[in-house]
Amino acid sequence: MLFIGICGASGSGKTTLAEELTRDLGVPTTVINQDGYYLDHPDMTFEERCLLNYDEPDIFDHDLLYQDICTLLSGQPITRKVYDFSRHARADGGELVEPTEVLIVEGIHAFYDRRLMDKMYLKLYISVEPDICLLRRITRDIKDRGRAIDNIASQYLATVKPMYDRYIRNYVHEADVIVARGGKNAKIVDILAGYVRDQLIADHRQREAEQAAKV
Repeated sequence: MLFIGICGASGSGKTTLAEELTRDLGVPTTVINQDGYYLDHPDMTFEERCLLNYDEPDIFDHDLLYQDICTLLSGQPITRKVYDFSRHARADGGELVEPTEVLIVEGIHAFYDRRLMDKMYLKLYISVEPDICLLRRITRDIKDRGRAIDNIASQYLATVKPMYDRYIRNYVHEADVIVARGGKNAKIVDILAGYVRDQLIADHRQREAEQAAKV
């Protein structure tokens, strides 16, 4: 199994790149969204949960994500983790995720946990202008997460931009490949997909040779 990490600012196109790669690869691929691993806070009221900083690294359950990735890489299934942004609460449904030939993890802090990065075969960082990311975030949060524009604006100024400046923009130094213009950059998707397919073929041939040597 090849493990790929995708990192970048909120609204940069991480999910889109993961989807485009999955489509272009043409092999069984599993995509894990780091957003599903927000820590749960059932002891807090909804109003209190709304005030949390959802863009800092410590808001995620990195140990659980790492454990699930290790499980998939070992060939065992996991249950998909889901987060309900309208309630700011975990909403895991028990869906089983089976290991596949390619595993992709995407998230704003996908490169935060060194343990996770050390297992990645390929690390991709999406580089997009912050104002474009903001426009994409506004569209997504209104359409998919039921947010009001005032709430989006205040959150952007209070947490999104400061955490981008402090952490996320610096993850570019951890990347193997910098992807410009977001997830719909067809040329880079084709190049990356071809590279991954070649590696899968090489791994398959190596396993065949190892099996033949044992006979």
